[in-house]
Amino acid sequence: MKIDVNQKNGVAYVQEKSTIISNVQSALELMAIIRYEYDCNAIMIHKEAIIEDFFDLSSRLAGEIVQKYVNYGMKLAIIGDFSAYTSKALKDYIYECNKGKDIFFVANEEEAISRIINSF
Repeated sequence: MKIDVNQKNGVAYVQEKSTIISNVQSALELMAIIRYEYDCNAIMIHKEAIIEDFFDLSSRLAGEIVQKYVNYGMKLAIIGDFSAYTSKALKDYIYECNKGKDIFFVANEEEAISRIINSF
């Protein structure tokens, strides 16, 4: 797994596009690696690195992972094109997350960095 840290703003960028987060445990393990090995409190990750079940809200995976990240004070920006998802519930979830200060669904790396930096 390739992880770059932007020294200027302390954001860890997970550049992997194969599945890294497949369940709550793998999400917690990634958070621990970023926090303790890279000394960062924010992660940027591509949506392709997250199992597709995350985007099916009925699986409850998104809610469980987001709750853990918020509770542990880890910012998360998920980079990708979310227009293919037709679920109104998911669109509402993305909208609500983007209004907050912890979890962001963004189109590109620049927007991810901007959202994270402006949330501190």
